Amino acid sequence: MRDKFSSLWQKYFGKAEMPIYFYFTDEPNGIDIVATSKEHVCLIATLHKVRKGKAIAFGKDSFGCFGGKKFFGFSSDIRPGFEHFLSCGIPGQIEGERYKKNPEIVKAWQMKAPTFQAPKQFIAFKPWAQLEESERPEAVIFFAPADVLSALFTLAGFAESDPNSVIAPFSAGCSSIVTYPYIEERSDHPRSILGMFDVTARPCVESGILSFAIPFSKFTTIVNDMEESFLITDSWKKVYKRLI
Repeated sequence: MRDKFSSLWQKYFGKAEMPIYFYFTDEPNGIDIVATSKEHVCLIATLHKVRKGKAIAFGKDSFGCFGGKKFFGFSSDIRPGFEHFLSCGIPGQIEGERYKKNPEIVKAWQMKAPTFQAPKQFIAFKPWAQLEESERPEAVIFFAPADVLSALFTLAGFAESDPNSVIAPFSAGCSSIVTYPYIEERSDHPRSILGMFDVTARPCVESGILSFAIPFSKFTTIVNDMEESFLITDSWKKVYKRLI
């Protein structure tokens, strides 16, 4: 699967950035574990190392961010006053991010937002090229511009009649690449996640780049369908010229 996808990606996407993947493990096996941090560091910025070729892992003590620890499945806690933090704040006490109009909307959203508990001690992120036979990813994550996203979006719906085979839920950047795809992987009908709309996380990725996370069971189907899809048509060849 690793080599098949790598070959097809080069064939149809040229020099476009390869994906990364994540999985949970009790044995990082030589992968660098992100050190304990009390400072707030956005995890999306840390993942830039993985995009550049370095495998890293997070344990329950690696986080200086309440959200990251929660959305990676290592805690059920949220920061005090979170409903005010995500909305209008409290003058003189909490500066609000103003992503929701008021605390009541935040509380209602929290009731609907999915959560999960990390099944093992560490979550590891690796570049696709480092996938080993003994590993089974939870999801494959692309950081991509519009032309590549258009292809991933269309591939995700290629074997589907459901018009909502891709979803773009309101979420933190780390939730869109871990929480949602992890839960979708365990559903009867896994959907792909278009993300990185989190304004706080945006400075940690390049302008024009979004994320596209595909649950691994769905990803294997996509890879097997690639050479039957629009990728072999003249329509894609016109787009492909912009990727090489």
